[in-house]
Amino acid sequence: MTAARQDTVVPAHEELDVPVPGGKLAVSRWPADDPGAPVVLALHGITANGLSWARVAHHLAGRVTLVAPDLRGRGRSGRLPGPYGIAAHADDMAAVVDALGVGRVVLTGHSMGAFTAALTAVRHPHLLKALLLVDGGVGFPVPAGLDPDELITSVIGPAMRRLSMTFPAREAYRAFWQGHPAFAGSWSPWVDAYIQRDLVGEEPELRSSCSLEAVRTDGVDQLGEEVSGAVRRLPRPAVLLWAERGLMDEPQGLYDEQRLATADLDPGLVRTRLVPGTNHYRDSCRKPRRSRRG
Repeated sequence: MTAARQDTVVPAHEELDVPVPGGKLAVSRWPADDPGAPVVLALHGITANGLSWARVAHHLAGRVTLVAPDLRGRGRSGRLPGPYGIAAHADDMAAVVDALGVGRVVLTGHSMGAFTAALTAVRHPHLLKALLLVDGGVGFPVPAGLDPDELITSVIGPAMRRLSMTFPAREAYRAFWQGHPAFAGSWSPWVDAYIQRDLVGEEPELRSSCSLEAVRTDGVDQLGEEVSGAVRRLPRPAVLLWAERGLMDEPQGLYDEQRLATADLDPGLVRTRLVPGTNHYRDSCRKPRRSRRG
């Protein structure tokens, strides 16, 4: 097999069901070649699913075991009931680690998953070997007088609108995502597997698996001090990787040097690094690039 061909193959993974309050959480696992290798627990964003980490698993090439749940209310965990909220996800992650019997893990999360990873570290510090936050986990004060629902809609409005849409066929959902500015010119088998996992229902009324209630609850929950302040209460140092561009591939990303300076993070607790050439979507779904310290 040529190197070019290897770079387009979605790696096979195991599908596990982990008991959590209210039912079972769907978990994808890419095993390491060495059973004693580190375990990475990877948490996806607010309307995503565990296959957002498939390409990362591919490039890790069996050096670690990568475990990526579909968080409550998303993907194959879409029918899990509430209560939702970041604390509920954090406790679900503790249940995953306990059920798999893997001991301490390298914990990472993208976007909302980064907030969940930070709170998991705070609530369950005994699980933590290391912590990596990817374009998320650091919040900013909510402007006075702004309704939290309005703020969430202003940030992820296009994603929330998608949750109310229906699609006549899987090809239509693929075309919808191929037209998304964040994926322009960078479609791949990893992205395709990720977006197809999101679909539920039957043609001609396919829809996203994401629970709108879960998305709204988790989005608002991120704004509260318990969650947004978790990054300042971490039990051990973390690294934050931040994308150069935004959700729609716009030049302004979620973070920049000025915004991070305003956040007044403890540099001994959170080290920040810019990953050039990435946007908010194309960081966990794409091959990692060389980064420099921000």
